[in-house]
Amino acid sequence: MYERSPPIVWSTAIFFVLTNLAAITLVPWWGLTQGFSSAAWLFFGLFMVLSGLGITVGYHRLWAHRSFKARGPLRVILALCGAMALQNSIYNWSARHRVHHRYVDDVKRDPHSIKRSFWHAHMGWMLRNWPTSEADYSRVKDLTKDPVVMWQHRHYWTLVWSLNLGLPLLLGLILGDVVGMLLLAGVLRLALSHHFTFFINSLAHWWGLRPYSDENTAVDNGLVALLTWGEGYHNFHHAFQADYRNGARWWQYDPSKWLINLCAWLGLVHDRRWTPHFKILRARLHTEFRRLLTAGEAEQMHETWRSTVEREYQRFRDTVTQWQEVQARKMRAGREAVNDRWVRTELRTQFKELEYRLKMQRRRLRALAASCHTPA
Repeated sequence: MYERSPPIVWSTAIFFVLTNLAAITLVPWWGLTQGFSSAAWLFFGLFMVLSGLGITVGYHRLWAHRSFKARGPLRVILALCGAMALQNSIYNWSARHRVHHRYVDDVKRDPHSIKRSFWHAHMGWMLRNWPTSEADYSRVKDLTKDPVVMWQHRHYWTLVWSLNLGLPLLLGLILGDVVGMLLLAGVLRLALSHHFTFFINSLAHWWGLRPYSDENTAVDNGLVALLTWGEGYHNFHHAFQADYRNGARWWQYDPSKWLINLCAWLGLVHDRRWTPHFKILRARLHTEFRRLLTAGEAEQMHETWRSTVEREYQRFRDTVTQWQEVQARKMRAGREAVNDRWVRTELRTQFKELEYRLKMQRRRLRALAASCHTPA
C-alpha cells in the first residue's frame, strides 16, 4: 500500500534551500567579481575544523556515546563548537543518535534509515515530520544531569545566532571584509559541514566495506572519514560504539581520536574507553567465517574443504572460550591482577598468546578463502 509522506517542515526546508543556493551561486559569484580576503579563507578553514570537531568529538563521542570523560573547560568549548555546526542541541542530537544505534535500519524506528532511501538518510528525514524524527528524551536521562548540556540546550538559539552570524559579522567588520566573511565563514562553511556530516548517515550506510559485522548497513568508507574528521569507519563504530576511536588502526585517518589523545596527554580528558584488540580480531574472524561458509554453500564446495573450514571454526570458538576464561580470571583476581607483577605479566602473556593465535588463524582463513575461488 502506498505510504503517504508526512507534511514538510517548511522552516527547515527553506533554510536548507537558501543556504545551499547561496553556497552554489552567491559564493562563486562574489569570489569571481570581488574576491575573498585571506582572512575570510583562514576563518572559513578554522570554523570548518572547530564546528566539525565539535560534532565528532563532543556531540558524538563524548555525549552521545560517553566514550570518554572531559574536564569542564573542554566540555564548554566542545558545546560552543557544536552549536556553531547548527545541528541542534547536544540534548536533541544525542537523543536521536542513540535511537539510530538502537534501531539501525528499522524504517519504522531509525530516524534516518538508509533502507527508506539514500535521500531520506542524507537529509530527507529532517525535511518532513516523520514520526521517527521525533527525539526520544527517555534515552538521554543521563544528560539532564550534565550542566553544560542543559545550559547549551536552554541557550541554543542565542548561541547559534551569535556564532554563525554575529561572529563572522564582527570579524568581517574588524578585518574589512564583511560580505566575504559572511559568505565563506558563514554560508559556505555551514553548507559543506552539513553535507559532510550527513554523509555519515547516507554514504557510510551505502558504499564501503563491512569487515567487523554484516548484520547492518554501516560500512567503513575512507572518503567519508576524510571529510568528517575520522567518522567514516562506520562499520567499526556500529560494532564497537563505546570505543572512543573510529579508526582503530594507527594509520587510519581519525583526527577526532588524535585530538582526544592529545587532550588526555594535557589532562583535559580521562577514562577513555576502547575495545581490546582480541575482540576486534574476533569480530573480523567471525564475519569472515560467516561469509566463507555462505560462499561454500552457494558454490557447493567439496566436502573436504567444508570440513576444513568447520574445523577452523571450532578452533576459533575454542580460542574465544579460552580468552573469556582468562578474562574471568583477571576479574576474579581484581586488585591482585593490578598490583602483583607476576600475576599481571602472566595474564598479559596469555592475552597476547590468544591474540597471536587469532592472527595466525586469520592467515589460514585467507588461504582457505583463496582456495575457495581457485579452479580445481
